[in-house]
Amino acid sequence: MKPVKKELLPAIAEKFQFEGQYVGILPYGSGHINDTFSVFFQLEEQTRRYILQRINTNVFRKPVELMENVVGVTRYLHSAIAAAGGDPYRETLNLIPTRDGAYYYVDGDGGYWRSYYFIENTVTLQQTRTQEEFYDTARAFGRFQLLLANYPASTLHETIPLFHDTPNRILQFKESLAADVKGRAAGVKEEIAFVFGQEEYTRLLVDMQTRGELPLRVTHNDTKLNNVLVDSETGKGVCVIDLDTVMPGLSLYDFGDSIRFGASTAAEDEQDLSKVHFDLGLFEAYTKGFLEVAGKVLTNEEIRRLPDGAKMMTLECGIRFLADYLAGDTYFKISRESHNLDRARTQFRLVEEMDRQWDVMAKIVGQYCK
Repeated sequence: MKPVKKELLPAIAEKFQFEGQYVGILPYGSGHINDTFSVFFQLEEQTRRYILQRINTNVFRKPVELMENVVGVTRYLHSAIAAAGGDPYRETLNLIPTRDGAYYYVDGDGGYWRSYYFIENTVTLQQTRTQEEFYDTARAFGRFQLLLANYPASTLHETIPLFHDTPNRILQFKESLAADVKGRAAGVKEEIAFVFGQEEYTRLLVDMQTRGELPLRVTHNDTKLNNVLVDSETGKGVCVIDLDTVMPGLSLYDFGDSIRFGASTAAEDEQDLSKVHFDLGLFEAYTKGFLEVAGKVLTNEEIRRLPDGAKMMTLECGIRFLADYLAGDTYFKISRESHNLDRARTQFRLVEEMDRQWDVMAKIVGQYCK
């Protein structure tokens, strides 16, 4: 994608149904995929903010289908939240149409733009600081599952095909290993052996879904801590954001990705593995919060398999990091030569600790079953 031409931003902003007089525009947030800006408009004595965003079409190659997903899900959430007596303009994202009535605008360079109402007095957290914060995040993602339980998941487009098909990630890993374009395989024999040792396990959830043992649901597929807006005063989770990867999937994917990211004692790219541990206290806090809300709609088998969701998503991410390292770092951004290898090693360490503590994880889940 071409860099955003800043001088054209005011004209792009004018394409949307913003209220008031245009004041200015600034880059917003720390996301690495889309180009995001906050737009300021003056409305009488009040300055109002909006989010203006260009979709990264290198990552999301079918932006029209992506926007159909976002429109459908946000409208559904708006109605469900209003029916439950909540604030639908604070508890879900709300798109602002263009002046032509569409929900995206295509600029002269083929860039796809959209806009949301800005949700004031909220922040995002980059790392789990307390069990209570992780618990509140779990409730937010649990409510996302609860509110969308009756949404026809099969009508959604796959914005990234086979995104959480772990056996397919194994195939991609094997391709990277066979090519070994940077000659790195010889130096990571232990990590390669670890992946092959888990190969049979990677089929578990996909096969269960194929057999109808796990239902297809609307899933977020990127349930990191920083994809929940948190109330600045109360610290409670307010709104789930970043809906580009919403598509059909398993509830275990969303639960598992949250655990992978949030229940580790160290950063995803920590080089000192002695600092990397799977925190059972954080696992319990998240499990409790998630099941208090989503447990009302999940099946008994989904609940029983929550530990598998945590392990599978952590393992899958580690496989992706290692495959990218072998392929020459073509997908994930790096700041050092071993960056993706370091990331893979942290994930594999977490998987090892999950395996050792599996019975405790299962017992924790059992405590919070419906």
